[in-house]
Amino acid sequence: MKQYTLAEIEDKHIGLKGTKERNEYEYELRMELLGRMIKTTRKEQNLTQEQLGEIIGVNKSQISKLENHANSATIETILKVFTALKAEIQFNVKVRDKKIQLA
Repeated sequence: MKQYTLAEIEDKHIGLKGTKERNEYEYELRMELLGRMIKTTRKEQNLTQEQLGEIIGVNKSQISKLENHANSATIETILKVFTALKAEIQFNVKVRDKKIQLA
């Protein structure tokens, strides 16, 4: 039986790197991970969604939406959440073949 790597499966079923379909897939994946990080950090600090919402000035449903669909949030809201959670934030920006790290 032939074995396939994850990259081979993604290339075949989602699209090659650089295609619209693959870019959308990878973006959604990153946003899902961001939402999970927010939820995990919030729970580690024993905060409810309502409490976190009160800290940053939004309602509970917006925190829930952020944790489950982070792609609907603004950078400003994400920064507020991580600041409220006292989490260090680092951004990596890749411009063509150069990687820029913002901390």
